[in-house]
Amino acid sequence: MTDIQHRFRVPHPLVLLTGCILLASMASYVLPAGEFERSIDEETGKIAVVAGTYEQVEQTPVNLFLAMVALPRGMVDAGGVIFLVFLIGGALTVVDETGALRRGISSLVHALKGRDLLIIAAISLFFATGGVVQNMQEEIIPLIPVVLIVTSRLGFTPLVAMAISAGAAFVGSAFSPINPFQVLIAQDAAGVAAASGWFFRVVFLLIALVFWIGMTMRYAIRTRVAPEIGRAEDPEDSLGWKDWVILLMLLCTFALMGFLARIGFNHMSGAFFIMGVLAGAVSGMGPSRIAQAYVNGFRQMAYAALLIGFARTIYVVLLDGRIIDTIVYGMFQPLESLPSLASALGMVVAQAAIHVPIPSVSSQAVLTMPVLIPLSDLLEISRQVTVLAYQYGAGLCDLVTPTNGALMAILAAGGVRYEDWIKFTVPLYLGLIALGGVAIAVGISINLQ
Repeated sequence: MTDIQHRFRVPHPLVLLTGCILLASMASYVLPAGEFERSIDEETGKIAVVAGTYEQVEQTPVNLFLAMVALPRGMVDAGGVIFLVFLIGGALTVVDETGALRRGISSLVHALKGRDLLIIAAISLFFATGGVVQNMQEEIIPLIPVVLIVTSRLGFTPLVAMAISAGAAFVGSAFSPINPFQVLIAQDAAGVAAASGWFFRVVFLLIALVFWIGMTMRYAIRTRVAPEIGRAEDPEDSLGWKDWVILLMLLCTFALMGFLARIGFNHMSGAFFIMGVLAGAVSGMGPSRIAQAYVNGFRQMAYAALLIGFARTIYVVLLDGRIIDTIVYGMFQPLESLPSLASALGMVVAQAAIHVPIPSVSSQAVLTMPVLIPLSDLLEISRQVTVLAYQYGAGLCDLVTPTNGALMAILAAGGVRYEDWIKFTVPLYLGLIALGGVAIAVGISINLQ
């Protein structure tokens, strides 16, 4: 039995992502190159695909050497996200060294003693809100050590920490009525009013979160071990005024994330860098100690940054091979001959499949919505339902796809193997996809607009 388990063990994340890069390289030899025409919206300045303009172009295969050359290009392409991860990681390391965060966590755990499951629900709702508001993903990575402290104090496994952080955030993102990187950009590309259909989405968002949090609680109870509360190294001091100031600054910085996310990753990085410096100053840390804390934080985030860059390289190779549009075209063409409901559900499956090579939800929206809207109009499917199909297909795929650099980095930060995460997540993922299917069926029946 041990030999069988060893034989089917998922490789190291870097091996897995490198394999995906090589597969993308081979696909550039096998799949025909093709492209849609693009146009620039004069009002918004955004580049959009022109539906019905796909045609084959000259093959540009990406050989093994060029695929490896694409690795640093993938790192550069993901530079904004990578620096965000580094600077948040550094800032949180400073906050951690002040002791305020650990004292705050200990106080929370002791205050809710005997009501531990409430902490699971509270943390899940916090991260889910981040997903709903601003597609929280990479920002989770530096927070994982903090979440692990909470779960270990309560006797819950690291996988529970992943579920209440990344899992909750991804579910919130996929079912969100206002996520600017998913639903709003898709509605804009579909010519649908921004945030329209919000009440319908909120209903299914609440159902999805109840399902996810409930199943996480069930797993947490079944796998609970002896809690680590009361260890000698646990801080027992009560929160002082400096701790409250530092925690308030941290909370305010996270509250700003929803606004700064609309401007760009660089603004978010700058805000966290400033917060970390101020937190160190308030606690009495000198400049050299603050700088060293940042260095320690950068070191801890280096592996996560590599995973994000490797994941982005897959898209770079597919783009160089000019087969991204071919994949999209091939996925959606068969849907034209299906009935309305079957076609809409087929869109969910196709969007999930496309999200593997294109792990950016915003890029996927810009690429696929102009192709799908004429098809949905032809089949008399509401454009709002087409946006739902994109949300559930692409958004929920973030829970399981190894090409999502943020997911792989979060799992690495938590010390959770990918195959263990998959064993836990796949049944829940299928349940959420089924819920999305119900939402689409209801949307078609009421002609959701």
